[in-house]
Amino acid sequence: MNNVRAVLLTEYGGSDAVTISSVAAPLAGAGQVLVRVHAAGVNGLDWKVREGYVRDAFPLQLPTVLGIELAGVVEAVGPGVTRLRKGDRVMGAPGALGAYADLVAVSAANLATVPGSMSFVEAAALPVAAVAAWQSLHFAGPIRAGQRILIQGAAGGLGGFAVQYAHQAGAEVFATALGSHADYVRSLGADHVIAYDQQKFEASVSSIDLVLDYVGGDVLTRSWSVLSADGVVVSTASPDILASAPAGRRGLWFVNTPDAARLQEIADDVAHGRLQSKVDAVVRFDELPTAIERNRTQPQVGKTVANFFL
Repeated sequence: MNNVRAVLLTEYGGSDAVTISSVAAPLAGAGQVLVRVHAAGVNGLDWKVREGYVRDAFPLQLPTVLGIELAGVVEAVGPGVTRLRKGDRVMGAPGALGAYADLVAVSAANLATVPGSMSFVEAAALPVAAVAAWQSLHFAGPIRAGQRILIQGAAGGLGGFAVQYAHQAGAEVFATALGSHADYVRSLGADHVIAYDQQKFEASVSSIDLVLDYVGGDVLTRSWSVLSADGVVVSTASPDILASAPAGRRGLWFVNTPDAARLQEIADDVAHGRLQSKVDAVVRFDELPTAIERNRTQPQVGKTVANFFL
């Protein structure tokens, strides 16, 4: 059996726990297609998995291949798949780890087609951030016009899409970002941008109906004080939010699920300019371990994507 390159997590730990390795090429099982990966997006979950922060929420058998979103070309079709064919350009979230490999077996139901005008790098930036932003925004209930929404980490991949969705829904959008990223976040539709390196958001924000916490840690702790009486915090960053919520406060832990139909709509919106998708950095396959660490240590603007053919 042929081998392929993969970004492998061998043990929980720091940057040295991730290596470029060779693994056996997979086969497409029933309902799956085999994707030749051209590009894959870097996400905060990569380093959180690496360091073991979410091992209770996502138990793993190590070693395992990292990566949760990809774009590429269908190389083979498994039994029962009729919607996709060999040669189709596709993108998606596999629904598990494993995207950082040259060949990946993915459920056909999790894949959307890449618009003709979109590159693989552009496509690989969408499956997780764009879909998770939509799902987390609506997780606690429908969004109403005039609702006060605070988005923590608004310049990142998740935050950038959430700002746009909330703005399009008619919400009053508050957003936190580095001061140097404030203009970018405003361009996405934020009504109020709080530069967290210059002031504390809780000093200028109050009566928030929904906080989207894409940061966690101390940011979550401080977010409770800005909620309205019926407000809620939805966090993608803090698995223990239910246990840590103060008495009388409502917090929800959100985990995104693949949604190919939603992804297709989002991709079409991006291709036609109705949504902005920012790819801030493109790296080579062998730079993925470094890119994962940089995601942990440096504030992100949009997405970092690995181009497997650089």
